[in-house]
Amino acid sequence: MKRAILCVDDEKMVLDNLVDQLESTFGDKFQYEIAESVDEAWEVIDDLVGANYDMVLVISDWLMPRVKGDTFLVDVHKKYPETVSIMLTGQADPEAVQNAFDNANLYAYIKKPWNEDDLIQRVTLALEKIGII
Repeated sequence: MKRAILCVDDEKMVLDNLVDQLESTFGDKFQYEIAESVDEAWEVIDDLVGANYDMVLVISDWLMPRVKGDTFLVDVHKKYPETVSIMLTGQADPEAVQNAFDNANLYAYIKKPWNEDDLIQRVTLALEKIGII
């Protein structure tokens, strides 16, 4: 089974750092994809699913144009309930974080700037939770 991790943030530098950190830890176990908006994220998800990838993890910012991260993660969970999610953000409304925990299979909420070891540990635990690693 081919597996993918999607990182969604409106800042390209954040996405590049995330993918670098994930790849240096997990190597070629996953396909790493990025999206700079929720609309782009849905296109990437559709492409991955169409190519028979299993979307195992979505790491998303909260504060993005048009659609907030918690709303996006709830929608992902409705369509792909087995996908686990992590919210990585510099600012999030507490109700939004709670909404994601309650309705989006949110595994963790990590504040920016993040600590790489903490991020990798939480990603590893999230993937262990769903039996991927």
